[in-house]
Amino acid sequence: MDKIWLKNYQAGVPETIEDQIEKYRSIGDLIEESFSKFSLTQAYNCMGKGFSYQEVDRLTQQFASYLQNDLKLQKGDRVAIMMPNILQYPVALFGILRGGFVAVNVNPLYTGRELQHQLKDSGTKAIVIFENACHTLEGVLDKTDVKHVLVTSIGDMLGFPKSHIVNFVIKKVKKMVPDWKIPTAKNFVTEVTGANAKNFKKPDVKLTDHAFLQYTGGTTGVAKGAILTHRNMIANMCQARAWLSPAITIGNEIIISPLPLYHIFSLTVSMVFMSIGGTNVLITNPRDMPAFIKELKKWKFTVLPGVNTLFNGLLNNEKFKEVDFSQLKISLGGGMAVQKAVAEKWKNVTGKALIEAYGLTETSPAACINPLNLKDFNGFIGLPISSTIVVIKDDEEKTLPIGEIGEICIKGPQVMPGYWNRDDETAKVMTKDGFFKSGDIGILNSDGFVKIVDRKKDMILVSGFNVYPNEIEDVVATHPKVFEVAAIGVPDEKTTEAIKLFIVKKDESLTADEIISFCRKELTNYKVPKLVEFRKELPKTNVGKILRKDLRN
Repeated sequence: MDKIWLKNYQAGVPETIEDQIEKYRSIGDLIEESFSKFSLTQAYNCMGKGFSYQEVDRLTQQFASYLQNDLKLQKGDRVAIMMPNILQYPVALFGILRGGFVAVNVNPLYTGRELQHQLKDSGTKAIVIFENACHTLEGVLDKTDVKHVLVTSIGDMLGFPKSHIVNFVIKKVKKMVPDWKIPTAKNFVTEVTGANAKNFKKPDVKLTDHAFLQYTGGTTGVAKGAILTHRNMIANMCQARAWLSPAITIGNEIIISPLPLYHIFSLTVSMVFMSIGGTNVLITNPRDMPAFIKELKKWKFTVLPGVNTLFNGLLNNEKFKEVDFSQLKISLGGGMAVQKAVAEKWKNVTGKALIEAYGLTETSPAACINPLNLKDFNGFIGLPISSTIVVIKDDEEKTLPIGEIGEICIKGPQVMPGYWNRDDETAKVMTKDGFFKSGDIGILNSDGFVKIVDRKKDMILVSGFNVYPNEIEDVVATHPKVFEVAAIGVPDEKTTEAIKLFIVKKDESLTADEIISFCRKELTNYKVPKLVEFRKELPKTNVGKILRKDLRN
């Protein structure tokens, strides 16, 4: 296929990164390179406590040694991580990967049913868990294969801070922890610091070995574990580094990490900046906007990834305007569609364009990113990144001409080999010619830019016309009295489906009639909503993506 997108690559971004992948045998090799190069640089910071690359190196070797020698786990065994963004997370993650084990990321807010499914399905042998979630694990532990439980709390790696405020917060959180009783549980930090790093044996890990079982959000049916190999993850890290190279300085970037590290978007972005000697500032609870903004004020940060709802929340807090944006280089939006109204306001406040990117769990995740020198929001999800091919296919898997609407399909070294123990589900998402079917409806224009029209499953059928919720939401979000909006289709006797809006108000005077009148001026008749429901909040994933499926139930 003619790679029409290459003509719009920034200078210095390569067409392919295959040669970079082959420099490493595993993720362990890649991060050990960072430990050596940036030993005294601060790798992570959380609530004022920081770890240098040298300290992360030592702690992760200790944990890898503990898993190998004390727990007697074997290469390839699955180890789950169930915690928010705290310092223990990278210690657990890189210890697992360096030891030759497979990381299974788990949402700490999972219900017992969800947790049981993921642990049982993955065959997890050990889990590192946040104390607040132990009561959930307690109820399902005997229904899983988990033999080892390592518990940690929010203050375990913060040392003994002088700040009375931090001490107060830790005590307050501890009081909120539900009672639980897992007799075999051990303290994660105690076990790690007591392990001997000298007993760590570097395993023989190949690029084709599994690194992660990264479970899809489960927004449609049972969650499936996407197998991400060391090659998949290294490829996507190399692709991201190549794409970001015109803007970043090795060893001199400060990235704010407000999205949970157990989510593939935040996970990979964080690992990318660790691989170039950046400092990751972990935000444990980004929903506490005042505290989040207070933390932002402490840093001259250079990179801020997020989702549309997070950016919107920041922009609607007056204190956000007081943040120092002088060093901000990259504002990266992913996980869900970035709305034009949010992107324009972001540039007005920060002076920097909000760059939209696109990916999926199954693609490790990045597949498309807009050029970093983009001056204004363009409504596209970007260009296929290095070593990536994107085509648009119809339902018969025929590749469509430029400009025609169909399913976005992706091929590249970052694409998973399949779903864990789900050959039938893998077959459904892979084409005969080796492309991954994203489930997103979009177009590829003559300049190589990809645009999402909507999710295939979210498309609304009104009197034979296809209506895409993203378009409706994008228009309604420009109304000055609207804070958040979601659109779904509901059954209708006359038109098959009708459009229903769910809105969180910014101004209490807003009425349904006002919204419908506004839409009549901006949208063709069949796209105008018939129903409007106001809510105090909209259901979201822990990353902040609005759950349309929950609104349909």
